[in-house]
Amino acid sequence: MRSSFTLSPTFTPSMAASLLLSLILLLSVLSSNSCCALEHRISYANFTIVNVFPHDPKAFTQGLLYYGNDTLFESTGLYGQSSVRKVALLTGKVQNIHKMDDSLFGEGLTLLNNRLYQVTWLRKDGFIYDPKNLNQIGTFNHDMNDAVSRHVIYYKGHQVYNLNELEYINGEVWANVLPTDCIVRISPNDGRILGWILLQNLKKELVDAGEINENDILNGIAWDGEQKRVFVTGKLWPKLYEIKVNPIKTPIDEGTIEELCLPEPYYPPQGAQTQ
Repeated sequence: MRSSFTLSPTFTPSMAASLLLSLILLLSVLSSNSCCALEHRISYANFTIVNVFPHDPKAFTQGLLYYGNDTLFESTGLYGQSSVRKVALLTGKVQNIHKMDDSLFGEGLTLLNNRLYQVTWLRKDGFIYDPKNLNQIGTFNHDMNDAVSRHVIYYKGHQVYNLNELEYINGEVWANVLPTDCIVRISPNDGRILGWILLQNLKKELVDAGEINENDILNGIAWDGEQKRVFVTGKLWPKLYEIKVNPIKTPIDEGTIEELCLPEPYYPPQGAQTQ
C-alpha cells in the first residue's frame, strides 16, 4: 500500500503506523454510514493484460508499492521467510533484500518521507527502513493486530469483510478482498463502494497452467501515478501483471458479486503467535 501525504515536522513512528493502514482505519466510517447511504450507482469492471513481468514465486506478497524508475518495493510474509525487498519491475530480480527475524511475519508496507514503514501480523511491532539500502533504521509500536480490516463495508446489504492489501488510486481506495480474486473500489470520503474489479481469470490461467495452486491468492496492488499504470500480483505467484481496467457495459448476473467477492470474516487461527 502506498499513499501520498504531507507530513508535519512532528511526524513520529507511531503516526506512521496509523498512516500505514490509515485507509483501513478510514473504513471505521463505514460501519455506521455505509449501510444507510443512499442508493448509488456501482460500476463493475474486468481487465486486459497490458504487460506480464516475472515475479519471485517464493514471495508471499503482503505489501507492494511502485517506487519509480521501474522499481518496486515488496513486503513478504510467512514465518522464517518474511522480508522487505527492492525489485526490478522488468526482470523481477530482487536487487536488495532485508530478511526479517524468523519469529516475525511481515505485513503491509508503505513509503512516507523517504522512509519505508512495515507492520507485522499478530504483533504490535513495526519497522522503519532506508529505501536506499534497506537498512533497518528504527522501530515503532502500533495497536493493530492482524492487518485485516475489522470494519466492514456494505454491498446491497451484505457486509464485505477482509479488506487486506490497499492502494490509493486517483482519489479512491482499492482493496484486495481476502481470499477472493476481487478488488473493491471505495470512496475514502464516506466509505461507499464505488465499484468492483473482477480478476478471476488471472488466477485461473496460472492454476490451469500448473504454476500456482488454488490457495495462492491475489494480493498486491501497486500504482504508478506518473504513467497511470496498475500492477497486481498474488501470494507465491510467478508473474506480476500490468492491467488495464475495463468497465463492464452489460448488466452482470444477479448474485455474481455475492458469489465471487463476499467471503466469510477471517479470524487468526487459535494458537497463532501474538507476542
